[in-house]
Amino acid sequence: MHLFPDLPEDTCIIDTHCHLDMNDYVGDLDAVIERARQKKVEQIITIGIDLESSKKAVSLAGKYPGVRASVGIHPHDLPSSAESTYAAIVRLVEENREHIAGYGEIGLDYAKMYCPMELQQHHFRIQLELAKTLNLPVIIHDRDAHEDVLRILEQCGPFPAGGVMHCFSGDYTMACRTIDLGFFLSVPGIVTFKNANNLREVARKVPLTSLLLETDGPFLAPQPWRGKRNEPAYILATAACIADLRNISLEHLARTTTANATALFQPGLH
Repeated sequence: MHLFPDLPEDTCIIDTHCHLDMNDYVGDLDAVIERARQKKVEQIITIGIDLESSKKAVSLAGKYPGVRASVGIHPHDLPSSAESTYAAIVRLVEENREHIAGYGEIGLDYAKMYCPMELQQHHFRIQLELAKTLNLPVIIHDRDAHEDVLRILEQCGPFPAGGVMHCFSGDYTMACRTIDLGFFLSVPGIVTFKNANNLREVARKVPLTSLLLETDGPFLAPQPWRGKRNEPAYILATAACIADLRNISLEHLARTTTANATALFQPGLH
């Protein structure tokens, strides 16, 4: 596989989850975005994880054509959140609607447990309802919390604007349950790791119409950059790996996942 597979001139790809505001990109963000454009990554969603990063994401979306923002409070940042934070998020959306593609990332994280399960679940429910009020698709963070995430989504649904399970980490059974809820599955560079058996099975077997692509940059760089800073241009390696797993062309994979992302994140992406 080429390090940078080429796409046809009339085909593009979308990185549905990146953290362009993080310090890892300070000093060369212009070059990062230009490399992405050269590789036909024509849309990037930069993700909010707290109020400050949500504001930065919106600012970046206003500065760079093809960049859109999401807003929300990550489960790691909930202890500092209050009703005033959510009011500020709502104002941010109302004042910058044209730059905002989704609400998140929100969800549950039982791996590091920066705050208690009960608090995480409480705020997860609040933000799911807020996303519905704002008519934004939800971007879900789920780490070691599969059953509780699915249960709360089932209880709080349906979600008219849709949603995506970011950086999907479950097995094929969970993938099917997630799709049954009307959600997309977003596949990161982990799929290029030879020992990522569950994710590779999911990427190979679920309907192509349910898949999105992401980098989660600066994290989770695909092979052969594993352990290094990730960036949107590297999403082509992830796409090529999934195309190989499914025995389809890279062009077909790119066109379909781009259509999926555009459908979910309209009107933020068009």
